[in-house]
Amino acid sequence: MIAIKDYKASEEVADFIAATDPAKVIAFRPSKETSDRVSDLIDREKSGEISLEEQQELDQYMQLEHLMRMAKIFARKYSAKR
Repeated sequence: MIAIKDYKASEEVADFIAATDPAKVIAFRPSKETSDRVSDLIDREKSGEISLEEQQELDQYMQLEHLMRMAKIFARKYSAKR
């Protein structure tokens, strides 16, 4: 585990994900279906036509995106050490 002061829970999970297989974490990309859905939700949000349920779904995607970005940062650090 990479030593980082004052870990947040999301950083701890991201670090765990990154340590399992850094190369796979770095290579991960969401499916076209997921990317299209997120794009649609973002468009709906911008136009003000998003429902509460869709906003919650978009918020969840954004949290997952943030988690994966952190995991990729940790994975790159692991890869650099090898």
